[in-house]
Amino acid sequence: MGYLIQKEAEKRLENVRRLLETEKLDLALVYYDEFNIGNGWYMTGWCPQFESGAVLIPRKGRPMLLGGPESEPFAKMDSAITETRNFPVFMVPDEEYPNATIIDFPALFAELNKTQGAVKRVGLVGAGRMPAACYKGIVDGFAGVELVDITDDYVKLRYNKSRWEIEQIGAAFKLADHCYDAMKAKIAPNVSEIEIAAAGEFAARSRGASGFGFSAIVGSGARSNAVVPTASSKKVQAGEMVMFGLAPKINGYAGVMGDALPVSGECTARQKECMKHLREAYCLTKEQLIVGKIGKEIDAPARAYFAKHGFTKYLVCPFVHTIGLHEAESPFFGPGSKDVLVPGMTVCVDISFFGHPEFHGVRIETGYEITDKGAVPFSPKMDKIHTMK
Repeated sequence: MGYLIQKEAEKRLENVRRLLETEKLDLALVYYDEFNIGNGWYMTGWCPQFESGAVLIPRKGRPMLLGGPESEPFAKMDSAITETRNFPVFMVPDEEYPNATIIDFPALFAELNKTQGAVKRVGLVGAGRMPAACYKGIVDGFAGVELVDITDDYVKLRYNKSRWEIEQIGAAFKLADHCYDAMKAKIAPNVSEIEIAAAGEFAARSRGASGFGFSAIVGSGARSNAVVPTASSKKVQAGEMVMFGLAPKINGYAGVMGDALPVSGECTARQKECMKHLREAYCLTKEQLIVGKIGKEIDAPARAYFAKHGFTKYLVCPFVHTIGLHEAESPFFGPGSKDVLVPGMTVCVDISFFGHPEFHGVRIETGYEITDKGAVPFSPKMDKIHTMK
């Protein structure tokens, strides 16, 4: 059963076709793979395993998936777009599929010229992420066609979330609450980081998670300096802090939680001081989640606070990012950002620093829906934890 409902799929197709009309483009090619799923998923509610591909969206007529034969039956079953074509460049290298119909880009170009009329301008989404062979195949196969990069305009279609998208994100944050409780309960001396991760993953999957926005983050002691450490076999020790986070998905949309807790069950005086600084910065940032603010305005207060207390050189990540099909996606409201916060956006406050000689790495995070009346927490539970001074 597919994840994307028909009403949403039709609306998105209309939006892309409107973009094609505006830019006087005959069609769009939207590249995707397992590591760059958002743009493809936005149109299909689906992503292949093992193979990569592209969504072809003509200004008129039926859209299609360009991919490989191994994922073709999966696409016809679960994707919102079920018309398919298979290409060597998207397939598992060296695999053979003798019963599959496999074509190349010149053959596709000929087909499109026949069904669509003369194809003269094609918009590319995600060209910068394409393998060189894929890009070359398109350039050579679409000889004489003008290729136009429309990635930025396409991605902006995803900035403001529909009510349905917000409902999925909200449900994913509810799962994240269960993950938090399960991982927190598992933290104890001589428990491995992998066991802590497994507790959160089980809490999510057993309650219907469709996947995860990132592999479970669990880093204890100095391992928390790794910024996004995946769980290891290391056993956590009394006196250490454990930085952990998980991003369960519902229907492809992510929620998230992140925190740092003491293995011994209670923070030392210095650990309390560390977490106090994070929460102060968190509150300063949350206060800036006001419609009309731009990214660098939102970022500035917490950055100034960290500078005052000597944490600036340990900063790696900005403090606010959008959440949706990816746990962190555009726009990112960093110190140079001019992106404007508007109703319908879904954002995370994500306060962290890494490489500190005493505290190592720490992160606290949860998310909010932006409305005309203010930022509404997706997780009142995590909002309370992170704003408690």
